[in-house]
Amino acid sequence: MEHPFLWYDLLPAGLKVLPQHSFTALLVMAVLVVLAFLARRALLRAKDSVIPEAGLSLRNVAELLVELVVGLSDGIIGKKGRRYIHLYGSFFIFILTANLFGLVPGFSPPTNNFNVTLGLGATSFVAYNYLGLREHGLSYVKQFIGPLTSLPSTPKKILSLLFVPVLIISVLFFSILEGISHLVRPVSLSLRLFGNMFGDHLVVEIFTELTRVVVPVLFYLLGALVSVIQAFVFTLLSVIYVAMAISHEH
Repeated sequence: MEHPFLWYDLLPAGLKVLPQHSFTALLVMAVLVVLAFLARRALLRAKDSVIPEAGLSLRNVAELLVELVVGLSDGIIGKKGRRYIHLYGSFFIFILTANLFGLVPGFSPPTNNFNVTLGLGATSFVAYNYLGLREHGLSYVKQFIGPLTSLPSTPKKILSLLFVPVLIISVLFFSILEGISHLVRPVSLSLRLFGNMFGDHLVVEIFTELTRVVVPVLFYLLGALVSVIQAFVFTLLSVIYVAMAISHEH
């Protein structure tokens, strides 16, 4: 199969400083900034911001996306999770838009490149650990060392000292286990998003090349569904990681 046409290939050599996936990711960000500005202006111009506009509009779409993310956060974390909506919302809207870009002729979704998805996974990893530290302080480390964090209190100190080897082994075991578990998370997020979007975009390309009528439409609809699902799954897992990091029930 021949290399599909990309608008990026038509750029002058001087503008190809960034690779194709980075250039498209920046283009997605620019589009989102413009759309956010237009949606905000529409909201400010409304006589009553509580009443939605009639019909389909950019403001209604933006409010629907925000409401979806807020509902997801409230269902997992509760009302206090709304402090982090900017994080979840950024993930969901950017990934969704980046995925859908792959359905536009002449564009390849930046999320079918592992460098982009790894960056998103690493951002999620740094964010939830930062929020956990901010919520618990240094006590956040207790989430990594297991249930045994101190010696049992007994009348005789000699009995407490006998538990020292058990405590050391427990802390080492859970530290390694939790460390691996946490380090795998950004890689898992990255591979899941990359693999699904790479495969989906490849399938759309193949069937568009083979048949020009009817059949590609079905795969475009499937591609749109996959784009939404993968954006939702990435956001859902990120919300869960934040919920676990800020939880006081460990």
